[in-house]
Amino acid sequence: MKAKMFGTALAKDFGASVEKVVLSPELSVYDSPRYAIFPGFCDVHVHFREPGFSYKETIRTGARSAARGGYTAVCTMPNLNPVPDSVEHLNVQRAIIEKDACIHVYPYGAITVGEKGEILADIEEMAPFVCGFSDDGRGIQREDMMRQAMRRAKACGKMIVAHCEVNDLLRGGYIHDGEYAKLHGHRGICAESEWAQIARDIELIRETGCAYHVCHISTKESVDIIRRAKAEGLDITCETGPHYLVMNDMDLQEDGRFKMNPPIRGEEDRRALLAGILDGTIDMLATDHAPHSAEEKGRGLEKSVFGVVGLETAFPIMYTCLVKPGIMTMEKLLEVMVDNPRKRFGLPLGEDFCIWDLEEEYEVDPKDFASMGKASTFTGWRVHGRCKATVCDGQVVYREEV
Repeated sequence: MKAKMFGTALAKDFGASVEKVVLSPELSVYDSPRYAIFPGFCDVHVHFREPGFSYKETIRTGARSAARGGYTAVCTMPNLNPVPDSVEHLNVQRAIIEKDACIHVYPYGAITVGEKGEILADIEEMAPFVCGFSDDGRGIQREDMMRQAMRRAKACGKMIVAHCEVNDLLRGGYIHDGEYAKLHGHRGICAESEWAQIARDIELIRETGCAYHVCHISTKESVDIIRRAKAEGLDITCETGPHYLVMNDMDLQEDGRFKMNPPIRGEEDRRALLAGILDGTIDMLATDHAPHSAEEKGRGLEKSVFGVVGLETAFPIMYTCLVKPGIMTMEKLLEVMVDNPRKRFGLPLGEDFCIWDLEEEYEVDPKDFASMGKASTFTGWRVHGRCKATVCDGQVVYREEV
């Protein structure tokens, strides 16, 4: 094998390794030193919008988008219609996954009925069929509700995966409450709206012993709080996204493709997040891939809906902005894109892999995306690294058209 192969510790744990890869005849063109072979990436935080919102994305297009980005496993958030808050509702989504997904798609169950934060969902009944429980997009406002959810999830051996947000602190904000908001007259979202709920939930972890994972952290305070909780030995992990690591709020433009929740924060936050991912406080990279229609994202910063896409740009952005300049090692990048998410969520690796040309340079153009969503913060960025092929369960699920 002439291609460069990058294995991971997890591959050895699962008895799988990219070193065992034998390229099929249709992929033999990539057996060259120009190409790199990685284990299949894993994203524990994506929105595939089906059932209920297939005009934004479908299981089929979302899975193809993931495969085009080198991913062979993703976990899909439950803000759907019907919300997967019972086995009956969950099975609607599971049937579509079984029929249309070209990669491994693991659904979350909702924590509360309809994600309304009022009544706990059928946690015990759904537990065998979900990767964890989340009301992503909505923080659990009631402490007693989160306490009950943690106790029941722990009894089932499942994790609570929390979107942390205190509604009373939002005050109509829609971007970071920082310099850009002040200069342009926008309403800001304060950092405390995120870290205050993380701090509350850490107290509940101490009380219940529940395994707990924090979604898309964006503030320096969140990093500090989680770092201290880990030092204490609490069962907590967290994630952040590529846009939080390579951009700050002064990179925003008056365009809906820069609007996501939580928002891109200030430079001090960005530096703290980067330090957190390098020292292991932040365990994994997650895109929060959240496609919407062009009309929904075309209303500017104030009126566009929250959410951007990210599956097809995550590795090129991280490689170009952090690995190539020597800020992050390739081993660390694979740790946060392969090893840690699979270990934490108990997702097998198998011998899934993806093939990349790390030398190819190009401009990010959403028109090329397999995703139905085209709102990307990285439109027009020059990046290195293009996925040439992705293999899942021995099947070629993506190959670049030539």
